[in-house]
Amino acid sequence: MKSPSPILRAVCAIMLSVMSFVAFADGVLDANTATAEEMAVLPHMDEAMAGAIISSRPYATIGALHELLGADLDDEQLAELYGHLFVPINLNTADETHILLIPGVGKRMAHEFEEYRPYSNIEQFRREMGKYVDEEEVARLEQYVSLD
Repeated sequence: MKSPSPILRAVCAIMLSVMSFVAFADGVLDANTATAEEMAVLPHMDEAMAGAIISSRPYATIGALHELLGADLDDEQLAELYGHLFVPINLNTADETHILLIPGVGKRMAHEFEEYRPYSNIEQFRREMGKYVDEEEVARLEQYVSLD
C-alpha cells in the first residue's frame, strides 16, 4: 500500500488543528483529559509542555498544574492559557488561591464562591453567582468548577 502524499498529510494535519481549535473554542479543556493535539493549539503551548502536562497527570488541583507551568510561564501567560486549559476546582473544597486562578475572578468573587458553601448542586452555584454577574459570565465560570 502506498503511503499518503505529502499534500494529503498536510490537509489531515490542518483538519486536526482546526478540530482541536473548535474543541477548545467551545469550552475550557480539562488538563487531566486533554490530548496533546488539543493542547498544541493553545497559547504558550509547545510539544514539550504538552508532554510534561500529560506525563504529570492526574492533577488533584489546579495548584498542581500551576506549579508545573509556573516554571516556564509568567502570570500573564498563565492567565491566558487558563482561559483554555484548567483543572476544575471543587466548589466545596477549593481554597481562595485556587479560585483566584480562574481567569477574571478577583478577591470579591472568590469570596462569593466560598460564602455559599456547601453547594449541593450546580444549579445552586448558578443561582448564587447569578446575583453578581450575568448569565453568560455564570456559564463561563461554570466551566472551571465541579462538585467532585
